[in-house]
Amino acid sequence: MKDGRPSAGPDGIALIDKPSGITSHDAVAIVRRSLGTRKVGHAGTLDPMATGLLVMGVGRATRLLRFLGDLTKVYEGTMRLGVETATLDADGDVIRSTPVDVTDDAIDAAMAAKLGATAQRPPAFSAVKVGGRTLHEAARKGEVIEAPARIVRVDRFERTGRDGVDVRFAAAVSGGTYVRVLAADVGAALGCGAHLTALRRTAIGPFDVRDARPPADPGDPLPLHRAVAHLPRCELIAEEAIAASHGRILGPAAIEGPYGVYDPEGRLVGVYRDDAGKARPLVILAPA
Repeated sequence: MKDGRPSAGPDGIALIDKPSGITSHDAVAIVRRSLGTRKVGHAGTLDPMATGLLVMGVGRATRLLRFLGDLTKVYEGTMRLGVETATLDADGDVIRSTPVDVTDDAIDAAMAAKLGATAQRPPAFSAVKVGGRTLHEAARKGEVIEAPARIVRVDRFERTGRDGVDVRFAAAVSGGTYVRVLAADVGAALGCGAHLTALRRTAIGPFDVRDARPPADPGDPLPLHRAVAHLPRCELIAEEAIAASHGRILGPAAIEGPYGVYDPEGRLVGVYRDDAGKARPLVILAPA
């Protein structure tokens, strides 16, 4: 129910394997048509060239996507040394070519230097907005707008193979990290430049691309609670669950960060956070 009215359409999490050549928004549009609902959103954009896992929220789960943004994302990809492009990937125009004479050890060292917390500036051709303007729209008009650098975390970035100037790699990074920027940074460190030629996202937190389906055939969504299964869990007694369902403040759970609250039957009621000795609601889900 929502505001006393029966809810319509499917509800839950859809794991989608995005093909190359379409935007993440295109994939959302296909899933909307496939499931017959407008209430679909996604967590973690993939560039058109990239393939792999998109986690989508359907119905009430769209309100829970905010809690997926910080999950670690895992990728497999290939970068080409010696060629730089305007977009830092294979979709952009070539702006510089440089002879390549680097060893595997030098590549490994340049990649290892990106591990840990690092400041990264979003690329010009990206969906980031500055002052209400999208960077890629400004870039296509020849305008230069720089987004402020943000701190990202790189847990894994290592070479898994090499064929001449093409270097295969695996990466595990925090949300908001641009892998094509990592590739360009490696090229800059090696003095020959580089760009991304292939990228596939294989996992987001507990979600794996092996469980994903094509946008045109998303199947039945996973249960709603899967969207916050990575968060701590707080079981409520019946009286607390009723209060929580109305968005009321509860007693603190002594849990750091957001946590899911569940009724005695195990149903997800919403997400709370302790604050100043009280538990305050972040999201309350109307009953289905």
